[in-house]
Amino acid sequence: MLERIYNEPIYYLMVLESGKELIKPSSYNKSKVATQKLISNIIPHDSKLNNVVIYILSECNDITNLALQKSLYYVQGFSKAFNDVFMFEENCEAWVHGPVYREIYQQYSNHGFCSIVTDSGIEFNSSSFTAEEKAVIDRVIRHLSCYSGKVLELFTHMETPWIKTRAGLPGNINSNRIIDKDLIGDYFIAVKEKFNMLSPADIKSYSIEMFSRI
Repeated sequence: MLERIYNEPIYYLMVLESGKELIKPSSYNKSKVATQKLISNIIPHDSKLNNVVIYILSECNDITNLALQKSLYYVQGFSKAFNDVFMFEENCEAWVHGPVYREIYQQYSNHGFCSIVTDSGIEFNSSSFTAEEKAVIDRVIRHLSCYSGKVLELFTHMETPWIKTRAGLPGNINSNRIIDKDLIGDYFIAVKEKFNMLSPADIKSYSIEMFSRI
């Protein structure tokens, strides 16, 4: 267990959270801050995933960690559908409340259910995005990130990638099952075809349809 804690700071943070009532508040806070710093180094600051996160946060004044996770998932899916490549290499997991990029979630876990507050001067590396990539991100922000995290959670609960990955699991059971990228790609390619999407602007039709179903 000690070896796992050393090699997986995210796992340690989970252990720390589950046992925080057993240690002094000051010790808990110091351990949490130190562990979050380690976690933030897992995803390189110049990675595509991190740049997408920063861009979304710079464009959304009121977005929670839950909504951020779903926005990343939709960026990944629609990137494959429109550009035939995934936006980033990292995998997401099928958590109880929908798809989650664990490392990113842990980076912003201190915000809880509140909106993520960042420095007003937040910057992002726009040069890492092609025009096609930016078009996908912008339309996901406009047509999906505008919904609350709970609404987006309901969207994902009606989608094949999350449903298939959690097959056989009770609804309230935690899981770290990875959602296979092929599942994500196949689903969103099918969505593009079903809604006759010609450009990322047509993501709007999908978001309206999903909202009408909840």
